[in-house]
Amino acid sequence: MEIGIDSFAAVGSSDTGETISNTESLNRLIDRMEHADRSGLDIFGIGEHHRREFLDAAPTLILAAAAARTKRIRLTSAVTVLSSADPVRVFQNFATLDLISQGRAEIVVGRGSFVDAFPLFGFNLDDYDELFTEKLGLLLNIRDNETVTWSGKFRPALRNQPVFPRPQQQQLPIWLGVGGTPQSFARAGTLGLPLMVAVIGGETHRFRPLVDLYREAGKKAGHSPEKLKVGLHSLGYVSDTTEQAIEEFYPGYAEAFTRIGKERGWPPVTRQHFDAQTGPLGAIVVGGPEDVAAKILRHSEALGGIDRFTFQMDSAGLTHQQLMHAIELVGTKVSPMVNVA
Repeated sequence: MEIGIDSFAAVGSSDTGETISNTESLNRLIDRMEHADRSGLDIFGIGEHHRREFLDAAPTLILAAAAARTKRIRLTSAVTVLSSADPVRVFQNFATLDLISQGRAEIVVGRGSFVDAFPLFGFNLDDYDELFTEKLGLLLNIRDNETVTWSGKFRPALRNQPVFPRPQQQQLPIWLGVGGTPQSFARAGTLGLPLMVAVIGGETHRFRPLVDLYREAGKKAGHSPEKLKVGLHSLGYVSDTTEQAIEEFYPGYAEAFTRIGKERGWPPVTRQHFDAQTGPLGAIVVGGPEDVAAKILRHSEALGGIDRFTFQMDSAGLTHQQLMHAIELVGTKVSPMVNVA
């Protein structure tokens, strides 16, 4: 199983709890990406948001900076908000990243958990589903064909138009990032795209029927089982012991998700809720290396087997040093235990 980190490039804090500059936050993020490469992690993903608290509005620039300082780790989006983007530019950006990284680029496309990109780039939320469906079709067309003829509703037509540059990889990997919509799981299976499931709350095993739907749709469409990969993205953190990990992670998690909850009508986070989420069936993966490895394996079994697991760590106000240590533990302890088992 591939093990990695997804980051939203959250504005960082110093060891004393003071907010640091955006410049320093990004420099420390790239340090962590380099550290993940040295520590043996398989993947590092950068999200896309257009909000004050996150610095990932231009994720391919962050990934390209990391590409110049890393050697083996795969570099991906987490996710690219395709509904509000031009698929031609998305492909060109990631093809260029693939050339810079010598064949280590991937894309995870999705609709994102926030809708800030729609008004920012002049799109109508009423077109939410239509936009994504049309743009995903165009992106896959560009990936599979150097010269494209295409027409749609939301973008000018392309007529016998070559799209350059082409990536180093023969086929640029494109994963489909999904939440809990059955149609999204079925679409990924029908298209034969690897699936990245974001489970940031609730109980992971409840997603098994949707993963089964994905695999069945892929089988009916004639795709081989090895092509239908499943990844799991969850909130998580690793420290030396489970007690220490919970003590370090909970305060920032509670603050962040209570703040987000005010926007969405959720109740404030309670310790009882958090303890349920970090328990045996809950989605959050927080603990010492042994407990975290065991929980990843339980999640994999619950979903019928997963090929990739990524931690979302930097939304809980953790310091740079805490995140660096967690990355080292994931690479040197958690990943070997998961893959030996």
